[in-house]
Amino acid sequence: LKRVVFDAGALIALERKDRRLLALADELIQARVAAHVPSGVVAQVWRGSARQHAMMRLLRAEAIRVHPMSEAVAYRIGLLLASSRSADVVDGHVAILGRSLGAVVLTSDPADLRRLDPELDIVVV
Repeated sequence: LKRVVFDAGALIALERKDRRLLALADELIQARVAAHVPSGVVAQVWRGSARQHAMMRLLRAEAIRVHPMSEAVAYRIGLLLASSRSADVVDGHVAILGRSLGAVVLTSDPADLRRLDPELDIVVV
């Protein structure tokens, strides 16, 4: 199972019971492997509602690893945004995390992430 990074669109698709993402969630839990999510993505989507059962299940099973934005990461994101003339800090964190982990990035917004890093391994959800 390859490393994966979820952006907000991927977590929303999971919440909407996308079959591919539900299957991936089951695979992550069974393999005892964690998907990676920037903390800003969690802030964008977390509402603590019953609709988020699938995400809560992943969190309880420790199948999601939330990555904080440290000072060093913040500087890297700022430089990436400056070089790509972008402004979305959360997308910048997704791109940096995907690159640093050599992970597949699951996203509903591939254009913005490709603008930040054209070499990212992206799967559209």
